[in-house]
Amino acid sequence: MVAAMASFTTNDTLTKAVSSEMNIGQILLLRGAFALVLIAALAVHRGALRPLRSLMIMPVALRVFGEIGGTLTFLSAISHMPLANAAAIFQALPLVITMGAALLFGEPVGWRRWLAIAAGFVGVLIIVRPGMAGFSQYALLALLSVAFCAVRDLATRGIPGHLPSLFISLLTTVTVTTAGAVVLVPLGGWTPPSARALGLLALAAIFVLIGYQCIIKSLRSGDISVVAPFRYFALLWAMLTG
Repeated sequence: MVAAMASFTTNDTLTKAVSSEMNIGQILLLRGAFALVLIAALAVHRGALRPLRSLMIMPVALRVFGEIGGTLTFLSAISHMPLANAAAIFQALPLVITMGAALLFGEPVGWRRWLAIAAGFVGVLIIVRPGMAGFSQYALLALLSVAFCAVRDLATRGIPGHLPSLFISLLTTVTVTTAGAVVLVPLGGWTPPSARALGLLALAAIFVLIGYQCIIKSLRSGDISVVAPFRYFALLWAMLTG
């Protein structure tokens, strides 16, 4: 989970760096195209490909749905509001996931763990000190992203063990890239990307691949209520990249 947070935070930083040049749809499409090449090649090499009907398995479908919604809403939020404010809202995710794990999977969550998670959340607010001036209707998008990502992470726990993590990463990348293509025109259409933007998105794709693999393995093998609080490491990485 710590490695996943480092990868995703670096990806978010690179994505934010090109958000002034192109819309979210184009970013998802280009980044996804780079990621697809990498993940598909790795999946073929490791023999991790499975039939596409795997998308019909409910936990897989829910994960894909959550990933698409979470990506679109979070990237839209950070494009229009201060990163510190978006980060503060998103750090509610460990609380939501832990609650979901307790209610849906019956994982034991004692008062000490709840207290530790709540203390972590308060610590995040103290450190990033989000100002009210930075909150707007886009803060609701960040909050909606939390809900989508909670669905994604909780669904990951229910994915059958015979499906390789790499194949799940591939399915997720295909659907998110497709979502980018669908919203490209409504969000403003295609803008010729600069060489700098292409390079940054290609680099972001590498971190997306690493992040997907790490977070899927983390959520499938460990107790969610134990693993979720390690998401707070994202703040340390965000401070470094910021």
